Amino acid sequence: MTGKVYVRVYWEDTDAGGVVYHASYLRFMERGRTELLREKGIDQGALQKHSGLIFVVSDMNIKFRAPAKIDDELTVETAAHEIGGASLRLKQKVVRGTDVLVEAEVTCAVISREGKPSRIPPDIKAKLGA
Repeated sequence: MTGKVYVRVYWEDTDAGGVVYHASYLRFMERGRTELLREKGIDQGALQKHSGLIFVVSDMNIKFRAPAKIDDELTVETAAHEIGGASLRLKQKVVRGTDVLVEAEVTCAVISREGKPSRIPPDIKAKLGA
């Protein structure tokens, strides 16, 4: 299971020098994770409304390799690495052309409205390919 999202760097994503601010990559990768779930038929809003379950980032390891700059066209690549009982591990890359700018390993946990860990429902696991 792999997905791609295309992102253009805007002024709001950069520091005063026109270089992408490190926290902007977190937003770009959030879009990648959300779109991957959407491509698999998982509507996070509906999941929360009907079952009270939410995917949240519980762990992230990031390597910043090279900077992106204003007006760059980037691709966020997201791939499922491991699907557990109550978590989903993903590998993400932000690339410009063939250059890898950022790599991340992300663990998303499933929690209830009350913030307690919950198992991934069987129908969601099936859509994720587990």
